[in-house]
Amino acid sequence: MANCRFCGEELKHVFADLGLSPVSNAFVCEQDRNKPEVFYPLAAYVCDKCFLVQTLDFAPADHHFHDSYIYFSSFSTAWVAHAKAFVEKIIPARKLNKNSQVIELASNDGYLLRHFIPYEIPILGIEPSKNVAAEAEKKGVPSLVKFFGVDTAKELVKQEIQADVIVANNVLAHVPDINDFAAGINILLKPNGIASVEFPWLLNLIEKNQFDTIYHEHYSYLSLTFLTKLFLKNGLEIFDVEELPTHGGSLRVYIKKNTNTSDSVSPSCAMLLDSEERLGLSSIKGYGSFQEKIVRIKLDFLSFLVNAKRNGKKVVAYGAPAKGNTLLNYCGVGPELISFTVDISPHKQGMLLPGTRIQVRPVEAIYEEKPDYIVILPWNIKDEIMDQMKEVRNWGCRFVVPIPSTEENC
Repeated sequence: MANCRFCGEELKHVFADLGLSPVSNAFVCEQDRNKPEVFYPLAAYVCDKCFLVQTLDFAPADHHFHDSYIYFSSFSTAWVAHAKAFVEKIIPARKLNKNSQVIELASNDGYLLRHFIPYEIPILGIEPSKNVAAEAEKKGVPSLVKFFGVDTAKELVKQEIQADVIVANNVLAHVPDINDFAAGINILLKPNGIASVEFPWLLNLIEKNQFDTIYHEHYSYLSLTFLTKLFLKNGLEIFDVEELPTHGGSLRVYIKKNTNTSDSVSPSCAMLLDSEERLGLSSIKGYGSFQEKIVRIKLDFLSFLVNAKRNGKKVVAYGAPAKGNTLLNYCGVGPELISFTVDISPHKQGMLLPGTRIQVRPVEAIYEEKPDYIVILPWNIKDEIMDQMKEVRNWGCRFVVPIPSTEENC
């Protein structure tokens, strides 16, 4: 057995077993349709000492975040609006100005940092994928192509670069060495600097059956209970926390050096820790029944697809997110049940989904083919998608959302 990536304890308890699956963002070119793919075991374990839920390191980080990484944050208008709102909030809250320094870890295509540019606040993105960082540079966002950790933090400090604000949105789950990442934040922060860290909340994953957010690219599934231990071990402290609707329900924690006395601890920290305690996240028993929920979702989703096929209905999908690839591969769904999917990203169009080999087409294909059902794979932005695609109702098409349970929407 493997050991916990945080505390080193032997991992004994399976939280979710999804069988074998390809890397979620390893899309297949049309010319490679008949070539084999590598499938890895996909299972999440929970440590009975620190309660970190985690996958095993079958595929290295550079296998996920390479020079042809296919995820670009700016294609989600809702996510860009979320980022802009954060920028407009944090500037007055931290009194940021031309003498400040904001650094984002895993800055992607500049979706967030670009909003600081009109205020002339110095910014720096740290992004491991070269092609994505190049898009950020086009937006005027200076980007350092590196993985972040202690070594990168020390390099920047040697250049006399330290941060008043560090932003780390949806990256902590992607980090194999979570201690190295947290220690790097401590090094990179100025004495009174803060970091804002957003992540999908494990409590919602469990309560809302979001098992499809488990994939090889996500090494960790995070609770406030665990993060309190992580940051404490690395000289940091959570002093405030907010609940967010993004990604099916997330938390934004604000952290500081434990030597920083200028930011007091908010009562919200204890309140949300109590919520996790009530759900049982500080006991191994609280993680025991999730596998049963996963199996029920699989059976219900397959029943819908099989019945639709038998009744002569045409089913397509919207989106090509990593979570969708987890769902489709776990359920064994291919083009025989979902004819194709569509995506607004030109980087995904014309590709095949990993494992299932379902073709990704432009959004216009839906209006050409006029399907009976559209399965929304990025269920976290279902309202945005249904609003954008409302014209499909004109021919009687219905939307289907598979998580937290298979539901049809008119």
